[in-house]
Amino acid sequence: MRQLFFDSTYRLNMNSFVLHCFVYCLMVVTIGTQWAPASVFAQTTQATRTAQAGPYDIRLQQPRKQQWEIGFEVKSPGLMTGISATMTIPMAWPEQKVTIVKEDLSPGVRIRPRVVMGDVKQILVSIARVEPGATVKAIVTVEVERSLIEKPVQTDKLYIPKLITPDLRKYMGVSPFIETTNPKIVQVSQGLGDDGKDAWQKVEIIFDWVRDHVKYQFDEELKGALTALESGQGDCEELTSLFIAICRNNGIPARSVWIPGHCYPEFYLEDVTGKGHWYPCQIAGSRSFGSMPEYRPVLQKGDSFRIPGNPRHQRYVAETFKALRHTQPPSVQFIRRQAGMEDPFAPVIK
Repeated sequence: MRQLFFDSTYRLNMNSFVLHCFVYCLMVVTIGTQWAPASVFAQTTQATRTAQAGPYDIRLQQPRKQQWEIGFEVKSPGLMTGISATMTIPMAWPEQKVTIVKEDLSPGVRIRPRVVMGDVKQILVSIARVEPGATVKAIVTVEVERSLIEKPVQTDKLYIPKLITPDLRKYMGVSPFIETTNPKIVQVSQGLGDDGKDAWQKVEIIFDWVRDHVKYQFDEELKGALTALESGQGDCEELTSLFIAICRNNGIPARSVWIPGHCYPEFYLEDVTGKGHWYPCQIAGSRSFGSMPEYRPVLQKGDSFRIPGNPRHQRYVAETFKALRHTQPPSVQFIRRQAGMEDPFAPVIK
């Protein structure tokens, strides 16, 4: 019997709201030591929403509910033992509420939740044994109520933060494929946006500069911010990465937002009271600055994750599957699809 570990690279393609753009995912393995019953998920999580938005708050409009099925199905021709897996599910953010409404778990499947760095929620899966010829699944259905985002009413008294607090440090500096300290990126960052009369206009100048200098071109291979700058082309990930790098070099915290089939950046500014705000922008596709006409659920935010048990920084927290022993290689299919819809792009590992 051999040990089995799937460590694969793939891109997920879902139905696009604005454009079709693949998300590049890196698989990492993370195994917990204590497991809770499935009932631990019988709860609703919701980000705090103010009853009345202030002048610098994003405005949430036209909420829409949708259900997503997330998990995996494994077919094992032989005996398999010591199975552990991870999968990410949407978590609550100001623009979305998340409720777990269904768990479809085969007998013997145990799950428990974990939040990584405050930006992504995982389900950790444990299966002691799969008999020869058996099919085992671990699928949860989440209901996401996502709102469209409109920019704040007032933007003229927003400021670049003078102090980078510990919770903001992960949105500054270098991330995988966001080469903030590269001399070429540093050079182009210097002075960019200084013509703006306030912080909002400064970020908008950076935003338009990236859109003007990098032509959208889909590529299955992730190339990052530096390649986008040098080649003048890239897809949503490259444009997002370059925008984030330039923002960070100008003292502006910025991060990636991952949704099915697409990603876009958010930037952070503070108002006159010192309260911080995150604002989205559609860097690839139809121009949208400070607003986000998007209903697809937020899967995770950030671009430099430290997963327990893995010393390497990860750009994206992706699904993993591991079996300590197996007599014949299984077939594993990860699932991330809108309920009731087929997912022809779900990765299958054989």
